[in-house]
Amino acid sequence: MTRKEQLGQVFRFALVGGVNTGTFFGIYLLLHPWMPYFAAYSLAFVLAMVGSFFMNTYFTYRTRPTWKKFLLFPLTNVTNYVIQSAGLYALVTWAGMDTRIAPLVAAIVAIPFTFLLSRKILVPGAARAAEGDERRGRARTSSTV
Repeated sequence: MTRKEQLGQVFRFALVGGVNTGTFFGIYLLLHPWMPYFAAYSLAFVLAMVGSFFMNTYFTYRTRPTWKKFLLFPLTNVTNYVIQSAGLYALVTWAGMDTRIAPLVAAIVAIPFTFLLSRKILVPGAARAAEGDERRGRARTSSTV
């Protein structure tokens, strides 16, 4: 994969992430008045994750969705969920941030982790290809003199 293709993936991931974050946040705000903030957060997270799977398979990585990928995709989001949940708890409990804003801040912090993990699940062999690209790049730049 060329650097241009990788940058395209990162750009598309950012677009999907923005749409997904907006979807998540909208659902969260709709649920927040009706249930405790953490329950609203969790339900919004799950619903947005389903949308994220389809947007990432079709648009970001341009791969075909399969049941296997769909079932594995939540595993990649477990790390994201843990990072966001810990961030949400810390921002609300320790930093005193408003419960309407804290999930958005926590989500932004988790973006790089989500990209790497979702790429690994949705594009089998992507990690090995990236390592090969890196090794070839080092070989071209190294000198035997």
